[in-house]
Amino acid sequence: MTATAHALIGASLAVKITNPYLGIPLAIASHYLADLIPHWDAGTNHRKKSLTRIKIEATLDVLLGFALVFLIFRNLADPVYLFAMVISAQLPDWLEAPAWIFGFKVPPFSWLDTLGHKLQSRLQLPWGLVTQIVIVGLLLLLTVDFDQARSLAALIPAS
Repeated sequence: MTATAHALIGASLAVKITNPYLGIPLAIASHYLADLIPHWDAGTNHRKKSLTRIKIEATLDVLLGFALVFLIFRNLADPVYLFAMVISAQLPDWLEAPAWIFGFKVPPFSWLDTLGHKLQSRLQLPWGLVTQIVIVGLLLLLTVDFDQARSLAALIPAS
């Protein structure tokens, strides 16, 4: 899945599971479960893309995820825990990046790269994005009280 989807899943878990000893391992596990769902991400068709294009797509994806988490969840969970959960949900991709993007084929990076590729269930655009939007959208509906989020956001002075 995209880093954005993983970030939103991790943030959703942070709202519902406030104990970090339970939440962080669940966020990491959520990554592997989410990657089993057919999806599109920057790695889809990676053999047809330049390394520069993959890096740019991945960077934009991570930044979009952080921005959406900030906009949606900033008032719904402790910011340090929220960030920890987002990073935890993305962690397997961060750990396999040295092997996959930079060719750093040394354990444990290479092991995680192999595991990540075996678990991926890729799907072309547009359906590969549709699956993520549906899954993440359902999670957001289940975890975010949008009325509460709006009322909390109203308390923050405009800059």
